[in-house]
Amino acid sequence: MKSVVISLGLALISLSAAEAKIASPATVVTSGQQRLLADDNGRSLYTFDKDQPGKSACTLLCALAWPPFVAPAGAKSSGPWTVVTRPTGVNQWAYNGAPLYTYRFDSMRGDIRGDGAEGVWHLVRP
Repeated sequence: MKSVVISLGLALISLSAAEAKIASPATVVTSGQQRLLADDNGRSLYTFDKDQPGKSACTLLCALAWPPFVAPAGAKSSGPWTVVTRPTGVNQWAYNGAPLYTYRFDSMRGDIRGDGAEGVWHLVRP
């Protein structure tokens, strides 16, 4: 009986951690004096001006340079975080309706090389 209670407790802790992860899939990092949203690896997140709310326009070659911030299967929307289904069927996180991306050439934690690229890519601030 004791092991069942412990297992149940561990399962509830795991579930709570998973729910917390879904509620805020990004972390806040500081680059210089800016606070930015980043993925779990500290890579800065960006929005693309050509996207429509809830719909990604960055596909094919664009997505090679600007990989989508992938949402795991079963991810749920929460607060400003929503899930967008890409044309390929992959789920992508969106923040305030804007699909999110990393930048292939941001190689280190806190890099912001993609900010302002082509006048259409922008860092995401919390």
